Amino acid sequence: MRKTFRIKKPEEFQQVFNKHHSVANKYFIVYQMTKTDQKHFRVGLSVSKKVGKAHDRVWVKRRIRQSLLELKPQMPQELDLLVIARPAAAHQSQKFLKEQMIHVLKLAKILKEENA
Repeated sequence: MRKTFRIKKPEEFQQVFNKHHSVANKYFIVYQMTKTDQKHFRVGLSVSKKVGKAHDRVWVKRRIRQSLLELKPQMPQELDLLVIARPAAAHQSQKFLKEQMIHVLKLAKILKEENA
């Protein structure tokens, strides 16, 4: 996923977090904020030390980015997302994490039921 699709600045993270429209399942928490003036969706990732050591956290982040990249055609473009990985996401397969990402995005009404 290109860097233009990422939320990096702490102020931007805080802006989405303060909007506080969130949905969660056992593996992820997703905060969302609609921004009508942008050309594509952006994602911020947070994986705490509770998930594991640094290489475990990087592994989980890569799996989340890959899942979102595969779901990109189905995602609305005017959206900022924060995805927070819970400790249960550690040591799960790519396929399983993608299924859980689809599940939480459907709960948030970001993905439609018929798309996945």
